[in-house]
Amino acid sequence: MRRQNDTTTLLYAELLSLCANKLPSERGVSIVSKMVSGRRYWYAQLTVGSKQKQYSIGPDTAEIRDRIEAHKALIEEGSERAETGQRLVAMLAKGGAITPVNAEARVLEVLERAGVFLAGGVLVGSHAFSVYGNMLGVRWEREAFMTQDIDIASDHRIEVAIPEHVADLKTALTESGMGFVEVPAFDRKNPSTSFIVQGQSLKVDLLIPMQGKESHKPVQIRKLKTFAAPVRFMDYLLEDVQPAAVVAKAGMLVNVADPARFVLHKLVVAHRRPVAMQTKALKDIQQAGVLLEVLLEDRPGDILLAAEAANSMPQKFQSELLLGAKKLDASLRKGITKILGSALEVSPSI
Repeated sequence: MRRQNDTTTLLYAELLSLCANKLPSERGVSIVSKMVSGRRYWYAQLTVGSKQKQYSIGPDTAEIRDRIEAHKALIEEGSERAETGQRLVAMLAKGGAITPVNAEARVLEVLERAGVFLAGGVLVGSHAFSVYGNMLGVRWEREAFMTQDIDIASDHRIEVAIPEHVADLKTALTESGMGFVEVPAFDRKNPSTSFIVQGQSLKVDLLIPMQGKESHKPVQIRKLKTFAAPVRFMDYLLEDVQPAAVVAKAGMLVNVADPARFVLHKLVVAHRRPVAMQTKALKDIQQAGVLLEVLLEDRPGDILLAAEAANSMPQKFQSELLLGAKKLDASLRKGITKILGSALEVSPSI
């Protein structure tokens, strides 16, 4: 891990602000007209991958033409902002910011354009970890976050948060032109919760907090028109979500969990992994350790708040958190155990 320079940190803040106020760009969208029963009608034509779809704007009237001109002006301004974003991304990449490889960037762009993050989806796993580096102004060693699985978590509460928005994730991926297909579930009676690019290892996994008794049956997410795999204790991760920018394309706005909660959740996950997945458990500890090192130095209060929030979780979560913390290097273990000991009901001696 090494620090990014001040210029790169400021450029990231500028990109995040730009992404948060993004206007629509013209890429993949055009306004066309055609004659229907002797009358001209206007349509918005959207190209996604190799597929084209048309959405009716209305008949050819002065009011419709004014609306089209206003839309074109908005698109033009959005295109100018996109160019600014592209320049910022290029400058950030040269300055040492963490960037995804092209294929991963394309997938994240598909997810963003489909409205997955607007609908409450949260980027988790190693791709979220790489985003944290830019958020905190550091650059990780690449082996700490290399993976081709893109994990998207979604909370049940999105039904309440944004009732007017629907994102058709399955259609967005399968019609992206990248070759995505559904990964069949182990139990063929269950719907798929993953998508993979044919002939490659690039994959999108959909996750959701497990509610109630232990069950691995896929849960329907109506707002994304798909299903997700339930994961125990994912709710802790999704209770505190922040916007972040992915340094790729013209910048992409995503949601990530609070970095400190990510650390503590990783410690729990590492302890819960079966013996057959110890390689992933080691990566969990590695990511938790380097992120914890930065937070203890720069934002120790965030760790304390995350630990206090963990106090409201079941004792099973707290016990596994403490056991996971024992796998950290000695210096980090000492710092985190002191914080956890003052915040949790469960004794650190467990």
